[in-house]
Amino acid sequence: MPKIIKGLLLAAFITLASILLTDVLHSSISPLIFAIVLGLIIGNLRPQLTAGSWHPGLDFCKKRLLRIGVAFYGINITLQHIADVGTAALVVDVIMLSSTLCLGYWIGHKWFGLDAPTSLLVGAGSAICGAAAVLAAEPVVRAKPQQATLAVGTVVIFGTIAMFLYPIMYPLLGLDQESMGIFTGATIHEVAQVVAAGDAINSEVAQTAVITKLTRVMMLAPVLVLLGHWLSRKQGSDAVRPPQPWFAYGFILIVIINSVLNLPAAWVGVIKHLDIWALTMAMAALGLSTHISELKSVGWKPMALGAILFIHLMVAGLTVTHLATTWL
Repeated sequence: MPKIIKGLLLAAFITLASILLTDVLHSSISPLIFAIVLGLIIGNLRPQLTAGSWHPGLDFCKKRLLRIGVAFYGINITLQHIADVGTAALVVDVIMLSSTLCLGYWIGHKWFGLDAPTSLLVGAGSAICGAAAVLAAEPVVRAKPQQATLAVGTVVIFGTIAMFLYPIMYPLLGLDQESMGIFTGATIHEVAQVVAAGDAINSEVAQTAVITKLTRVMMLAPVLVLLGHWLSRKQGSDAVRPPQPWFAYGFILIVIINSVLNLPAAWVGVIKHLDIWALTMAMAALGLSTHISELKSVGWKPMALGAILFIHLMVAGLTVTHLATTWL
């Protein structure tokens, strides 16, 4: 245990700073994003902080603490969320998630020649729930820290653009409040970005958007399981099998428990708070372990892929939302 103390304390310090920044600035930006930015800055200015006695604790954050955080992220969701949004929202979520993930891999790997982990991470971050999805998918696709950081970068840039653009576009889209909520929740990257965009329109749009988004987040676990099996078959029987995403099963279990049991509000609040800390510490460790020199060698392609997926989410998402809310 003492071996991991130094790295844990460093990640915890960055996490505290990130949460304070979010509170002080009254920002809609998730503390996860502040954590990776601060981690990048500190890790590149003081690279010695990622080696030696610091390494075990940071490695613990990126691996074990990350998996715990993803599992307990299910405390934000209940099965009732799916029932509340209705068939139209569920259909839009499924179509946009699957199409974005597949498109991300196909364009990134086949067109741009990116490695499979980077393509899948950019696709997962765009398709499901932003940085949390990137972190959750990283061990399943066996990605390196710099690949995950690039994927998170696309989430930050294009999710932020969407957060400001959607309220401006709303009067021009021909959508009623419920449909706009579905469109927002099914196509914007981060939960925090969905909340900000919805609130900028009105409370009715925000409520539908958040429920649609949380339903989309709930699909993270089955997507990771399917992704692991697909990668295993794709690599062949002689290849090393991708690790089983046990944390994804934990995620499902937490959702079921949260749905079936009437957990005290105080317990849920504490779990949510600790979960944010766990995920933010994992993001801080990821930023600390990523060096700018490694990112430069990848070039512009991951960002171009993120831009294409962003356009796909807006254009195809708008079309699918119109059709689903009209027919269902």
